[in-house]
Amino acid sequence: MIQFRRLVATALIVSTASFSVPQPAYAAMLSTGTAIATAERDRIASVLNRADVRSQLETLGVNPADVKARIAALTDDEAAQLSRQIESLPAGGDGGATVLGVLILVAVILVITDLLGVTHIFPFIKPIR
Repeated sequence: MIQFRRLVATALIVSTASFSVPQPAYAAMLSTGTAIATAERDRIASVLNRADVRSQLETLGVNPADVKARIAALTDDEAAQLSRQIESLPAGGDGGATVLGVLILVAVILVITDLLGVTHIFPFIKPIR
């Protein structure tokens, strides 16, 4: 049993010692243009990965794998141009959430003013006295 423990202890020491050996790291300068192009490609991919856009593309017969391949094949100028076009388009599906949020905010404000007795819009709410 003592020999087994020594063997396990030795194996653990060797394995943890090998993790502490620093591995070489490689770094290179990343140009601003490359960083911007990467960010623009990521923005394009995030828009095209939305469920509603993806379903519309599939309805039109476009394969999602082809979309990813095409985004990767864009030049930096093409990616910048497409990103600017996406930014200039109307928001489309995001407007519903904004309108709903505003309506809920207005309803909450009206309920609070009814509770305080300032207004009497909802007959089922009794003011706090």
